[in-house]
Amino acid sequence: MTATLEQLRRCHFAVDLGAARTRVYVKGAGLVVDQPSAAAVNTRTGALIAVGEFAEKMTGRTPGYIRVVRPVSGGTIVDIEMAQRMLRHLLGDKVRRALRRKPRLRAAVCTPHDADPLAQRAAIETLVGLGARRVELVDTLIAAAVGCGLPVEQPEATMIMVCGAHATQVAVLSLGAIVSATRIPVGGEAVDHAIVQHLRHQHELVLPSQSVRPLQLALSGNGLTAQGPASTEIHGRDVATGLARSVRVDTAAVRHAIQTPLTGVLDGIGRVLRDCPPDLVADLADRGIMMVGGSALLPGFDQMLRQATGMPVHIAERPDICAVQGLGTMLEGKVTPLALDPAAG
Repeated sequence: MTATLEQLRRCHFAVDLGAARTRVYVKGAGLVVDQPSAAAVNTRTGALIAVGEFAEKMTGRTPGYIRVVRPVSGGTIVDIEMAQRMLRHLLGDKVRRALRRKPRLRAAVCTPHDADPLAQRAAIETLVGLGARRVELVDTLIAAAVGCGLPVEQPEATMIMVCGAHATQVAVLSLGAIVSATRIPVGGEAVDHAIVQHLRHQHELVLPSQSVRPLQLALSGNGLTAQGPASTEIHGRDVATGLARSVRVDTAAVRHAIQTPLTGVLDGIGRVLRDCPPDLVADLADRGIMMVGGSALLPGFDQMLRQATGMPVHIAERPDICAVQGLGTMLEGKVTPLALDPAAG
């Protein structure tokens, strides 16, 4: 953790700027923003037309002079000015006025585990542009572990996997610090891409951008698992004619198509465990892996990890908001640091 618990208690609000969604937690008010990280811009005038959900719905449906942009890519802010404009609109006038009244406004922000100094600087500048006088950086892995209730401050191993849109981060934590961690450049979007390519090559079907989400292939609770439905109907556009067409897709073939990107995640878990002390690995055999992040809800992903690792795999209650919930918990001072008992004289 870059910032100490004492520094975080002094912060007034916290931001989790993800590639897929942006979330803002205000001290005393809770989660005030949970919207897609998207903004629609008029390229002729530079005016901001829409942000969040509405901008997301406009993707692929706009005239040439309106462009839907994403200021965050892979957990890194790539367009500071657009990120600031998007955050201002998402927060709204009322919340921004309340924050401006705070003396020496302080903010906390999540950064990926291996974020370079440039990415950290971009996160700091974005929040300074919103009026923050001081910005504390918190590792996404620590924030997510706190948010899903893992005992991160205890001398015992906890393994967390943050499944994001662009990347997956895996770490083993103990005593409030990261013992071993890695970042795999495979996320929910890589799985989406694998499904799109499978439908294009096997069925000559192009999916509209709004229907790419693999969850749309889940007809029941079991979804893409072996116990799920054998086939599902998908609507899209024919590659050759450009006309609307529906095809029945074999879910077993889809499961096979997404195995390739997910194999990279399994390799990452193996690397993290190899770098861990044996005592901590023994703890993990009982406790297993906690999955958080929006892509943790991919049907059948947890079952695949169980089979491949032989370890218990759990999905957090609200995996998508664990990181910002963890930031909020630290802001409110609800995390108790480990107190050492004085040695008996």
